[in-house]
Amino acid sequence: MKKKDYLQHEVKHIDIKKINSVDIINAMKGMSFSARELAVASDIYDRMLSDKECAVILTIAGSTSAAGCMQIYVDLVQHNMVDAIVATGAAIVDMDFFEALGYKHYQGTSYVDDTKLRNLYIDRIYDTFIDEEQLQACDQTVADIADSLERRPYSSREFIKEMGKYLVTHAKKKDSLVQAAYEHDVPIFCPAFSDSSAGFGLVLHQHKNPDNHVSMDSVKDFLELTMIKMEAETTGLLMIGGGVPKNFIQDTVICAEILGRDVPMHKYAIQITVADVRDGACSSSTLKEASSWGKVDTVYEQMVYAEATMALPLLASYAYHQGCWKTRKKRKFSRIFP
Repeated sequence: MKKKDYLQHEVKHIDIKKINSVDIINAMKGMSFSARELAVASDIYDRMLSDKECAVILTIAGSTSAAGCMQIYVDLVQHNMVDAIVATGAAIVDMDFFEALGYKHYQGTSYVDDTKLRNLYIDRIYDTFIDEEQLQACDQTVADIADSLERRPYSSREFIKEMGKYLVTHAKKKDSLVQAAYEHDVPIFCPAFSDSSAGFGLVLHQHKNPDNHVSMDSVKDFLELTMIKMEAETTGLLMIGGGVPKNFIQDTVICAEILGRDVPMHKYAIQITVADVRDGACSSSTLKEASSWGKVDTVYEQMVYAEATMALPLLASYAYHQGCWKTRKKRKFSRIFP
């Protein structure tokens, strides 16, 4: 088989606007196990959107964007259902920005000879394939953006804003999360930004400019995220997976305290995860455990133990069709930074 034989069937991104899950979520309220957990979580998210004082912060870890959830995140931004985003670099660069440049993810299989894929320069995410040559073109684009900027340290938010600005005139696919967030003043943070295609691009930039270059400042990320928490005070978290995004946003409550501001714990919190809690890892720590650290209130919190590509579309569609987003004020948190 040749490379083109593996890269034939594009991943289709689900459109929550066209699928109304209100009835099935309402039916799940009378069930048990993960179905009822998802129904409770859906109600909590809807409650966040109806709370006039609440800022909603989305965190994304894992590969849901590559697997078909990319349009969900775009819709959440475009319909004022999220006010800030904390994500992995891969979710923002390797997946979203990558597709904005005109490239695709492809349906594949996990039952494949990975040595053969490597020889063809095809990367695999479980049963999804990506063209490595296209990823390297994405890396080069990141390097080109860095080359065009003033040489100084940047928060990931600042750099991703420049990526959004770049897409306004260069995007092959207009409906991307990076561009939508830029246009709607929704800041995106990737505290581990270099752990992605962005990292390769920035390495290339710094290698060419060893004495005068752009660099990433994750401490500035933490400070800016904390500034958002202090600005908003009342906050709700919608967390897809765990990892660095989950930990960074939860820690803003403690960071504000260190800075001398007494802000409330995150009032609402949902986490969709398949992680096991028994190993003590923070990616799988329950929201009740986070309460012991002073991070998350326990009145409106729900763990949903489900694979996110199945649970997220139902939850997001429920909130979209409930319509509370229609009367929310736009917070435009990007504008609080100079």
